[in-house]
Amino acid sequence: MSDKYGPTRGDLMFRFWFSLVGLAMLTGALIFRGIPQGPAGWEAIGLATLFFGGTFVWTIRKLLRNDHG
Repeated sequence: MSDKYGPTRGDLMFRFWFSLVGLAMLTGALIFRGIPQGPAGWEAIGLATLFFGGTFVWTIRKLLRNDHG
């Protein structure tokens, strides 16, 4: 079902690549800097993972269902 007020396919593709790059940068930071020792590092990783991962999953779901304007 197409949602005339929802994001277009171009918007979804931008969100897809943006979230994929964000997750890649997060992974690169973990590889380069290592596992954090304090709670603030874990909080930053958790929030970044929730944001980029949630956006990635939501976008993939919308694209696979062909649910865009």
